[in-house]
Amino acid sequence: MKPIIEYSNFRQYLLDYYEERKRISAFSWREFSKIAGFTSSSYMKVVCDGKSKLSKIGVERVAAAIGLTGFELDYFRAMVKFGQAANEETKKAAYRDMLAIAKVHKVRVLEGDLFAYYDTWRNPMMRELAPLMPGATPGEMAKMCYAETSAQEVRESLDFLTRTGLLKKEKDGAFKQSETSVSGTPDATRLALRGMHRQMAQLAAPALELPATERNFSGVTMGVSRESYDRIVKALDDCRRQIIAIAAEDKGIEQVYRLNLQLFPLTKSIKENNNEKA
Repeated sequence: MKPIIEYSNFRQYLLDYYEERKRISAFSWREFSKIAGFTSSSYMKVVCDGKSKLSKIGVERVAAAIGLTGFELDYFRAMVKFGQAANEETKKAAYRDMLAIAKVHKVRVLEGDLFAYYDTWRNPMMRELAPLMPGATPGEMAKMCYAETSAQEVRESLDFLTRTGLLKKEKDGAFKQSETSVSGTPDATRLALRGMHRQMAQLAAPALELPATERNFSGVTMGVSRESYDRIVKALDDCRRQIIAIAAEDKGIEQVYRLNLQLFPLTKSIKENNNEKA
């Protein structure tokens, strides 16, 4: 079983712990729940299935049952907060605690770099722009950005990208992408992407002032059912993949663009509203 510090999902950690114990002994959900101090024989399974949460007391009981102490106990507490946070700020704070604990103990948290990568719009932008400007200074790169950006901010982004291997600096000082794309699906990455989407949405508004030949804005307001919504999402996903394929084949890149695909409700569900009144 992996060390706890390599997990970001406490339910997955508990499930892996259970499977490991079960593999080497006659361990059961009943026994797991009992040694953790819960009266329900299936409580730990319910928690691992995501159907129930751990209270503060429950966190301590489960940690004691597993035998967690020291920084592993601190990490488990933060991981549960991350997994059960009611809002984005609490979730981010908990994940930062996880990263801090890992850093102190010289262990890299899985996806930690991706979380930091998506924390600011400048990182993905500079990852695309820097290879297009071999030999350019941070100040020269900053002047190429429509959004206000300082040379220091560019320098910090380049330092992060090279330190994490998302960019490689050649002997002649030019930058090169180590991979053609960056992606991730863990909870931490999805959380960071929420902030990225907010930042990119803010950058989109001033772009309306650019010539129509340099930008493309369109939209439609429509009424849809849940079935239609799912079909539209699939169509958007297919479109996004086609666009990524087109960009990946481009050998004569001239600018860095951002494509936002946004589909969101303007009203609450009429169906749910009627059910509430019934």
